[in-house]
Amino acid sequence: MNETISYKDAGVDIDAGNSFVDKIKPIVKETFDKNVIGGIGSFAGAYELPEGYKKPVILSATDGVGTKLKLAIESKKLNTVGIDLVAMCVNDLICNFASPLVFLDYYATGKLNVEASLEILKGIANGCKLAETALIGGETAEMPGMYHNDDFDLAGFAVGIAEKDEMDRTKKIKIGDVLIALPSSGLHSNGYSLARKIFFEKLKMRFDEPLGDKTLIDTLLEPTRIYVKTFKLLKPYINALAHITGGGIVENLPRVLPSGLQARIYKSNIKTLPVFDVLGKYVKEDEMYRTFNMGIGMILVVNPSNVDAVLAQTDGYIIGEISSGENKALII
Repeated sequence: MNETISYKDAGVDIDAGNSFVDKIKPIVKETFDKNVIGGIGSFAGAYELPEGYKKPVILSATDGVGTKLKLAIESKKLNTVGIDLVAMCVNDLICNFASPLVFLDYYATGKLNVEASLEILKGIANGCKLAETALIGGETAEMPGMYHNDDFDLAGFAVGIAEKDEMDRTKKIKIGDVLIALPSSGLHSNGYSLARKIFFEKLKMRFDEPLGDKTLIDTLLEPTRIYVKTFKLLKPYINALAHITGGGIVENLPRVLPSGLQARIYKSNIKTLPVFDVLGKYVKEDEMYRTFNMGIGMILVVNPSNVDAVLAQTDGYIIGEISSGENKALII
């Protein structure tokens, strides 16, 4: 008789997967609001649309965390990358004037480590709380042969709702509008391949070496700031907003500008962070501004009459204005 081979022998532990699902249920439930229908375990997550919208439009966004995950894996600090995952999705949604409603995650690994996976999931749940969105579903895939050792990957999917008439922000932007920067918490989730090359290959720094008032690894793993609550608070005062991710200010800010208008950013106004000061010693300035957020996570376009109200309710600061000209962001 031939020896039988189980799924577990092939590297997939169904029991561990079931144990993980049981452990995450109470964590996930903490993100629910009154519009969530059912719970975790069905074939799809269900969410009742909120009332009060005249012409509701559903918007969606998806993203990952990139090679920042490699640092989390190597340092075994897994409790913050879930926040990054949520942030990268919901921060995009609000740029289309959508309020996030629900979030789903995809987590793939070579071998499911329940305790490590719980740390990751807790981060995702914390991110959902910060974004005031419900974690209504997800997928955990154990894929031996595809991922090795402790490697894993994350993908996130966010769905939001907006008024159709509020989505096109370009018609709101006028010459003389003021550009207000909302600070980033660090690199957020972009530029890590370059940052890793500089810090660990060129400078050969250790995780525990100081950078500013933190260690290098804590600086690099500082989670992406989530701007959803700020957006909801300031929504009546905002003409447009741009999420500063890969491509930096010069590639992301023009995405919200109408034809014939440009953004003028005053370099001397930008409040950078120590991590960018170090990176800037080894990267050309134009490359820095095309790769990193340079200390700015979101840029708001605001009518001059609303500037004081915005500044009074945030940690934002003025970095420039809108003028006539070619559709681009000029850093001067």
